[in-house]
Amino acid sequence: MGVPGPQVPQGHSGGHGGISGAAVTHVPRHHGDPSLPLTFFAPPPRTPLPPGGVAASGVWPEGARVRGRFLSAWNSVRYGWTVRTKTHFSKLSPLHLLGRAYCPAAAEELERFQRDFSSRLWLTYRREFPALEGTPWTTDCGWGCMLRSAQMLLAQGLILHLLGRDWTWPEALLELEPEPVTGSRRPRDPPGRTRDPPGRTRDPRETEQRHRTIVAWFADHPRAPFGIHRLVELGRNAGKKAGDWYGPSIVAHILRRAVETCPETSGLSVYVSQDCTVYKGDVAGLVQGDAERTAPEPGQRRAVVVLVPVRLGGESLNPVYVDCVKELLKLKSCVGIIGGKPRHSLYFVGFQDDFLLYLDPHYCQPFVDTSRENFPLQSFHCGSPRKMAFGKMDPSCTIGFYAAGGPDLEELCSDLTRVLTPPLAPERYPIFTVAEGQARDHGLEPLGSRPPPPPPPPRAGKRPKKPGADEFVFL
Repeated sequence: MGVPGPQVPQGHSGGHGGISGAAVTHVPRHHGDPSLPLTFFAPPPRTPLPPGGVAASGVWPEGARVRGRFLSAWNSVRYGWTVRTKTHFSKLSPLHLLGRAYCPAAAEELERFQRDFSSRLWLTYRREFPALEGTPWTTDCGWGCMLRSAQMLLAQGLILHLLGRDWTWPEALLELEPEPVTGSRRPRDPPGRTRDPPGRTRDPRETEQRHRTIVAWFADHPRAPFGIHRLVELGRNAGKKAGDWYGPSIVAHILRRAVETCPETSGLSVYVSQDCTVYKGDVAGLVQGDAERTAPEPGQRRAVVVLVPVRLGGESLNPVYVDCVKELLKLKSCVGIIGGKPRHSLYFVGFQDDFLLYLDPHYCQPFVDTSRENFPLQSFHCGSPRKMAFGKMDPSCTIGFYAAGGPDLEELCSDLTRVLTPPLAPERYPIFTVAEGQARDHGLEPLGSRPPPPPPPPRAGKRPKKPGADEFVFL
């Protein structure tokens, strides 16, 4: 069962009931000098959003439809407003981003960091997309931020799987770089680079097509395998519906099921830990594949995204875990953290000193039709990194890692063991553990052998309580 440690988490709420302070969000582009400090944008203070839902009969009465349309319009306005603010980063400390470190004191290093950050997929609230099945919802503003954070983590795993960690978007800094008088842009490092197998050079056009394919998989359309429509559909098995708040543990299982049922990603699997324990035998079995899943496409390898839901304290983050979280974010296999502040989900991608770096989904953008040829990509990338003090982090989160089979998987397990149980502090309770064998060896049912039970209905005469940061739904 693993060494006793932090509680098994079942998710802080991803909604927005009672957000303290000004919540900061990104805008697609920032024009001007790329040197620090950078300029950022934030929406005005928010008010709690009443939970939405379908009537017990599954049919929306006219009053509910009108209310749904009103809430959609109101949230589109509320999360579309921006206010100027600034974020300062120290030039004396390294910026850590998904396993890589950059020294911001050097201009070239700073530009490399900005290019790397801007190449991560940024998936935010959207409006005016096709209505979610059985509901009048045409936007996820106000309730879908945890699903968006989960999408961003999975997108990073797919980028590692299909493009490699060295890949950068050719237009990542296009609007941050000044143009000469002639109108031609100054020479830059070759964009779109990927780590190809020995003896093979990937065509930049093929690389960009894979980039667009990944973005299209997360489109806000019922046919997109990882879009908001599909994730909401899979959330029904956990008793969730459109308009509800999702926790980081529930979305981990939703991602696992979404990848399992997606034929386009046959070479990739998702593993969700049980009881804060990663069982090496189960992970290795997913990488090796089975008869239920088809073989990966030629030139692709089998790999796994490991998701570990954890809880790092009671009402607030226990400071004893901060150093370990930093070390995990330094691992080259790390694909980020689905977390945030209480009732305010964010996607953490790195840190500097005692501040987390993140992408914020709380910015409402118009629906983009990814079925169009050469659809615009600018709104799926953000050039403005943002930071938040570790002390504000909600203790309930899901940490993600990516590994291919063979040496990569062994290296991941070795790195996790080293970080979680450091030799200088062997008595410290680890955030989670890595154990030999399989879950069934320890009396646990195989992952996914049965759907998670829905939460029990409220007692008669009692109003359902809004989920708090310390409430769990055991799967």
